[in-house]
Amino acid sequence: MLPIRTILHPTDFSEYSGYAFRLACALARDYGARLVVLHVATPPVVVYGEGVLPPEPEDYKERLRERLQQVVPQDAKLPVEHRLVEGDAATEILRLAGETKCDLIVMGTHGRTGLGRLLMGSVAEQVVRKAPCPVLTVKTPQRQPSPGEEAAPATAETAASGER
Repeated sequence: MLPIRTILHPTDFSEYSGYAFRLACALARDYGARLVVLHVATPPVVVYGEGVLPPEPEDYKERLRERLQQVVPQDAKLPVEHRLVEGDAATEILRLAGETKCDLIVMGTHGRTGLGRLLMGSVAEQVVRKAPCPVLTVKTPQRQPSPGEEAAPATAETAASGER
């Protein structure tokens, strides 16, 4: 069995990350592992040209730090460490994975394919390719209709992809 002592969970605060966080918490609980929750902030940009675009307010990091501190497991006994860094998401995830000697990375993915992935890039793909440990990518499952609720009709887009 793979020894898992440290799990790294990168979050962008999306629904996809939230679902992966719940799975990371369950794995950390089951393995008795510590959980490191990471958010990578994009550095503010100043654009010179016809005008100047001021960087985000100085307190943007403090707001992100507060939001990161709200990412907590339901089980208060689970050891969680929060990290906020600035830079390129994939680069910083990989750097922290090596620095913390994590045994597993659990991250959400939007599940884009084709043109969407080509245009948007994929942090998850870069991490999977270069990580020093196993990476579990988690795609949020489709919402199932509750009893008595009709399933949403298929659109041309969902029908073409085979989704419902």
